[in-house]
Amino acid sequence: MSVHDTPPPASAKGTPQRASNWNVPNIITVVRILLAPLFVWMLLADAGDDGWLRWAAAVLFVIAIATDGVDGAIARRNNLVTELGKLLDPIADKVLTGGALVALSILGELPWWVTIVILVREIGITVYRFVVIRQGVIAASRGGKIKTIVQSVAISLALFPLWTLYGDWVYWVNGIVMTAAVILTVVTGVDYLWQAWKGRRAKRAVA
Repeated sequence: MSVHDTPPPASAKGTPQRASNWNVPNIITVVRILLAPLFVWMLLADAGDDGWLRWAAAVLFVIAIATDGVDGAIARRNNLVTELGKLLDPIADKVLTGGALVALSILGELPWWVTIVILVREIGITVYRFVVIRQGVIAASRGGKIKTIVQSVAISLALFPLWTLYGDWVYWVNGIVMTAAVILTVVTGVDYLWQAWKGRRAKRAVA
């Protein structure tokens, strides 16, 4: 949810009003966080049997990850952006995607190095954003947005046991999409740090 630059609503006297932390977008985000443990449990409880629990877990993941765009749209449209929302939104995304990746690696369906590379990038950039948030936040680039979409698609494909319906060629498709997700994750992470370094260097030069 890229809502960092959205101004708060103004009152009739022109004084900015602070949106309540417990608004609809934030509640949706909290629900997304709470769904993550249930999703992971369902996936691990299936234990690779590709039964109804696996399908249910995959559907739950897709629904939860899709709400990211929903709460963002609601927050921007109704000026409900809050500091709590800015904090919780990336946490919700990382809990969902991280939980899915770790669970898939536990089940032996995804190499651990893939999970580690993606988690190190995502957690590292998120922590860095919080550390330098007072100095200004670099807006998500087009590459970053594409990365998020490809990651979501790659994880969703890995979760749905489509190979039980269409055969082993599905594994090849999943591998290609996941490889694209890893490449985009690394490239956009390096680009983010590069842009951040250039921005801080420019500010020091002006100062």
